[in-house]
Amino acid sequence: MLERKRRKNATEVTFVLPEGDPPGPVSVVGTFNDWRPGTHVLAPRPDGRRAVTVELPAKGTHAFRYLAAGDYWFNDEGADGHDGANSRLRT
Repeated sequence: MLERKRRKNATEVTFVLPEGDPPGPVSVVGTFNDWRPGTHVLAPRPDGRRAVTVELPAKGTHAFRYLAAGDYWFNDEGADGHDGANSRLRT
């Protein structure tokens, strides 16, 4: 799930996943962090879900995926679209 907050020249995007699904650490990787695993690791929220917030330039399109333990890559079904193996996000 994606949560967005529009700012003057940027959009804060919060990537949210359910608690423990998939198990272990999960990071969001994409064009906004040069596809570097571990740069944006989802952390537990008080409600049990996991999330990380990334500030992205306004009016852009970004490709991303999630990477979980065991080299398990997966997409966000709530993304703005999909292009091949990647989820797409418009800010």
